[in-house]
Amino acid sequence: MNWIRENLDWLIFLAGFGQLAVLSASALVPIRLKWTESFRSLPRLHRQLFWIYGGYIVLAIIAFGLLSLFQSRALAGGSDLAPALCAYIAAFWGIRLALQMILDVKDHLSTWWLKLGYCLLTLFFAFFTFVFSFAAL
Repeated sequence: MNWIRENLDWLIFLAGFGQLAVLSASALVPIRLKWTESFRSLPRLHRQLFWIYGGYIVLAIIAFGLLSLFQSRALAGGSDLAPALCAYIAAFWGIRLALQMILDVKDHLSTWWLKLGYCLLTLFFAFFTFVFSFAAL
């Protein structure tokens, strides 16, 4: 655990790159799940809200990634705000990790590279949850 504490700013920095990398998978979701076609039967407001919610999630991930890249030392240093922000980021990714275990994705993982990508995403979510939980404590 001492090694983690000594390298926490570096781990947070790496998590910043990872969080931004996760956005590449996020960009594929509307395409792979055919949102335009699937949501066609929904009222217009519901379709708009789905895109708005997705946009807020993307903006949150961008903010987490950029903060992790450019403020890794501050987040690791334990200023007054750092533990609270790290706890929030850990909760965000921890919830996403838990959802990863219950989502019904089997029909959508039709190729080896999609299965591999899903496994990698799970590892990323676990890494983010661990690093930011450790930083919050």
